[in-house]
Amino acid sequence: MTDDVAAARAAAEEESVLSRPPVDPDATAAYGDDPDQLIDFYVPRATGGPGGPAPVVAVLHGGAWRAPYDRRHISPFAGFLARRGFAVASIEYRRGAGEAGGGDPVAGRWPDTFDDVAAALDALPELVRQHLPQADPRRTVVTGHSAGGHLALWSAARHLLPADAPWRTDRPAPLRGVVALAPIADFAVADKLGVCEGAARQLLGGDDGFAERRPYADPALLLPTGIATTLVQGRADLDVPLPVAEAYTDAAAKAGEVVGLTLLEDVGHFPLIDPAADACAVVAEEIAQLAW
Repeated sequence: MTDDVAAARAAAEEESVLSRPPVDPDATAAYGDDPDQLIDFYVPRATGGPGGPAPVVAVLHGGAWRAPYDRRHISPFAGFLARRGFAVASIEYRRGAGEAGGGDPVAGRWPDTFDDVAAALDALPELVRQHLPQADPRRTVVTGHSAGGHLALWSAARHLLPADAPWRTDRPAPLRGVVALAPIADFAVADKLGVCEGAARQLLGGDDGFAERRPYADPALLLPTGIATTLVQGRADLDVPLPVAEAYTDAAAKAGEVVGLTLLEDVGHFPLIDPAADACAVVAEEIAQLAW
């Protein structure tokens, strides 16, 4: 496949996801005072497993941690998971709003983005009990796409953060697992490849903060987590290329942990969260294997 053809296909895949109308949640709750500190809840629409209360899937959207991309673009994926029998909690968080050097929004807000994800996951069990009474918060899987995949991996590694990290926990998160979709999982490799116009470096404050803050933010430095983890990656992904996922799984192996890596042929970045794509069904099955 030529570069032009690959780029055209990637653009079509992105358009397929971003042109879908948002799916309204069944309820929305705040986990803080900021307008972005919200969680959308989707009631399970089917019985997807062996019976009993539905597992919870916490969803973290992507978009390079940049403000124009919010949870609305991943709401069709959240609705798709609800139709598969999962109770879904789609988490919003603060993202970068200022302009970078090229005029694009900065990737993320330090430390606000991390503050929010930590607070949302800490508040989630009680909010699930309030808004998804048919769900079992003890069976929670965290999933995320792209930058959200990074946040999903990070959320499962908070007990490995440096001792002075405000988000550190004293024990592993009570999760059934993590399914990270084309995640920005290794900041050194992502930065070398220029993933999302240098988003990982921007997230950590640019050149001044990148090296100093990586131990607090880079999932590849926070291993082994002891939590079942699977990465799902399209081999044809041009946005977050395969070497980023491979670097994370290699780092996990060196740390003595086996991390699953499901590779999908002829699949790019966005089909993983596109309900019309076969890849999305593969993602749902990977989540089910951990959740049930």
